[in-house]
Amino acid sequence: MTIEFRCLPGWKGRLPEPKPAMGALPDWLKAMPRSAVSELLGGGEVRTVKQCPPFVDAMGAGIVFPLIADLRVEEGVFEWDSGLPAHPLARLTRSPVGVHLPEQLTGFPGADPERFAVKFTNGWTMRLPEGWSMLFSHPHNRLDLPFRTLTGLVDDFAGGFVHFPALWVDPAFEGVLAAGTPVAQGVLVRRAALTISCREMDAKELAESLELQDALDADPGVYRKRFRAKTAHE
Repeated sequence: MTIEFRCLPGWKGRLPEPKPAMGALPDWLKAMPRSAVSELLGGGEVRTVKQCPPFVDAMGAGIVFPLIADLRVEEGVFEWDSGLPAHPLARLTRSPVGVHLPEQLTGFPGADPERFAVKFTNGWTMRLPEGWSMLFSHPHNRLDLPFRTLTGLVDDFAGGFVHFPALWVDPAFEGVLAAGTPVAQGVLVRRAALTISCREMDAKELAESLELQDALDADPGVYRKRFRAKTAHE
């Protein structure tokens, strides 16, 4: 399955590119130990989230979209120099960030009525596989970032640029967000009607569930061994 991204003429090689999220995992996750000592357990070891496949798989799912230029933040002022060439016809800004007026988020939880929301510029159009949409959100589990990207679901939008509105949640942040910093994460989804069924387990299902819970407690690799292998063969 291929997603095709296109940028303005003259921007290729100057513009950070979207990349598979699994190849852009943060340094803090790579440095995280697989287990840690818990004082509440009397010094016993517990697994960290690094051994939680759903946590890590979510961070590696889909595509991350990068900040297009270094963004310096000092005393609430944003500065940048993207170095991208102007195009005589294109309307796309060369700035890595724009703003939304506070009034545009009236009533939205967490929005400050006295502060602008930011809008990260995306320099890439995208051509999605037929029948798929893309769900954009804040980079998964990246609570270390000083902003929170809002979630949106976009259908195939081959000629347009999808930009990323976000709340700046750390007003004390000062420093430089480097070009290439993930500002949004996109995951392909199919739009399809769903039905939901809720019922109690029968005896066989309960026994299977208990066996699985015991196996997960005994071996942290059971999830990947059983379910990832099953998915790969479907």
